[in-house]
Amino acid sequence: MPLNAYLTLFLLLATFGLLIFTRIPPVAVFLGALTVNLTLGLAPVEESLRGFANPSILTIGVLFMVAAGMYRTGAITLLTERFIGRPRSLWAAQAKILFPVAVGSAFLNNTPIVAMFIPVIRDLSRTLHLEATRLYIPLSYASILGGTCTLIGTATNLVVAGLVREHLAGPAAVASLKKISMFDLAYLGVPITLAGIAFMMVTSRLLLPAPRKADITGRHKRWYRSEFRVSPRSPLISRRLGDLGFMEAAGLRLTGFRRADGRPAAGEPQVRLEAGDILCFAATFETIPTLWDTNGLEPVHTIQPLASERFTHRLVEAVVSPLCQEIGRKIAELPLPGSPYRVAIIALSRLGQPPEGPLAEVRIEPGDDLILEVDEDFFNENLNEVEFSLIKRLTGVRFKRYDRALTAAGIMIAMVVVATLGWLSMLNAALLATGAMLLTGCMTFRWAGRSVDFSILVIIASAMGLGTAVTASGLAAHIADLLLIVGGRNPYLALSMVFLGCVVMNTLITNVASAVFMFPIALNLATALGVNGMPFVMTLMVAASCSFISPMSYQTNLMVYGPGTYRFSDFVKIGVPLTLLVGILTLVLAPLFWPF
Repeated sequence: MPLNAYLTLFLLLATFGLLIFTRIPPVAVFLGALTVNLTLGLAPVEESLRGFANPSILTIGVLFMVAAGMYRTGAITLLTERFIGRPRSLWAAQAKILFPVAVGSAFLNNTPIVAMFIPVIRDLSRTLHLEATRLYIPLSYASILGGTCTLIGTATNLVVAGLVREHLAGPAAVASLKKISMFDLAYLGVPITLAGIAFMMVTSRLLLPAPRKADITGRHKRWYRSEFRVSPRSPLISRRLGDLGFMEAAGLRLTGFRRADGRPAAGEPQVRLEAGDILCFAATFETIPTLWDTNGLEPVHTIQPLASERFTHRLVEAVVSPLCQEIGRKIAELPLPGSPYRVAIIALSRLGQPPEGPLAEVRIEPGDDLILEVDEDFFNENLNEVEFSLIKRLTGVRFKRYDRALTAAGIMIAMVVVATLGWLSMLNAALLATGAMLLTGCMTFRWAGRSVDFSILVIIASAMGLGTAVTASGLAAHIADLLLIVGGRNPYLALSMVFLGCVVMNTLITNVASAVFMFPIALNLATALGVNGMPFVMTLMVAASCSFISPMSYQTNLMVYGPGTYRFSDFVKIGVPLTLLVGILTLVLAPLFWPF
């Protein structure tokens, strides 16, 4: 091998080592590796930096904003409530969760989808006593499998498709390659996803742990009293109280129920809700935002109406100051004349416990801990007043704009249809969808900007730069020669080497980086064997998504690691056989649909 190939190999090994054995942020590791690549001249500067201008990278960034619009309008939440409901068994829960997650991940970034379903699974496990440890890992894996069904399912698919386009535009393009369209990958992804989900449903009780003690034990928490009214146009009207998850949820107790005319009623599970009904809860700090964001519930005690739209409001925690003029007054007597505050009292805690009786009859005392719904004017008023000592804002908690949910869903569907029919490129369609989300109020410019995970984009672009070094230094050709020696002249065995190599690299580094590194190797193998390059490319796309063996290999695995109180071995036990299943199906189907 030439010297540059050895230097590139050493750089890759150093990158892997830093990612595995240190806590240095991956974005810093990849930027550092790209800097070394540029400094040593392992690849031309223009080629090394091409990833930062790659349309696939821009598409991924824009899709973050489209997904944010879906999340901020509650479109995903409404779909969840409609299709999942209240499953009564583990199998029913898996069927109702894993298939929708897979379908959603085929068209949206799976990170926000998994983030949304984590509290769903947590609540289902608490209220219906389902085994959360047998739902969290399947949740992550279903989102990964679903991403193999379409071009926009994962960032890896978009990056590999971009590499194919760049290769076809080059002087030494493999003649058998062709551009990858929206649903080309579905020939592999759909059967693999169905088989993978079925495998997890059958084996989860055997391969995944039962809930550990950490799942059901917890430290002493502060409890609040909170009251909400069923709004006049609430989607909760006519639904049974027991179907809403309010009866047995951990951290939440229904302590009272009154009809709109004030008459008390039995809070039995079979009771159907009516407009104006008041629900009284004892709730922990963590569960209050979920109550507040429930579509169709509104706070009972609004101290002077807030003028702005509710989706712009915030939740804050505040303590009543000894100088507060409201001390000794009942909440029903507020506001006092001259009070500048426009707030809604969402919850109140006194000495860590919820006060007895209706909130309207509670008299304010110094030290009372309040959760308030406020608008931006509150923070200006609080700077000049002494009634409340502001403890903290509940960051990331915003009331979803449910009135725009159908609009957001329509925009997303239109984006997918336009890109699928080839009328516009995926980047163009995503940009137009983002603009439509902003113009229709599905999200704000601030939320659009915050939704983009720039660290992921930098990692992908830097990994593409390192991928050019793998090719330019001659390392890719040398590795391909070694794989040819192992695989002989058998294209099926060579295809197996591509899949295995990609899976091993997934376990060590990010899946996007492994796809970028293995792409030139896969093409060199196809060229050396004189066979069609498409089965190699499609196998590479699936293999790069097989991030099942290690929690560090994919962001959604890390997201469920903590909530499921998993150990590293839990991922290995179910991840290895699932990877073998996906590998066998891929090696059988890829040459079938794209013959050598």
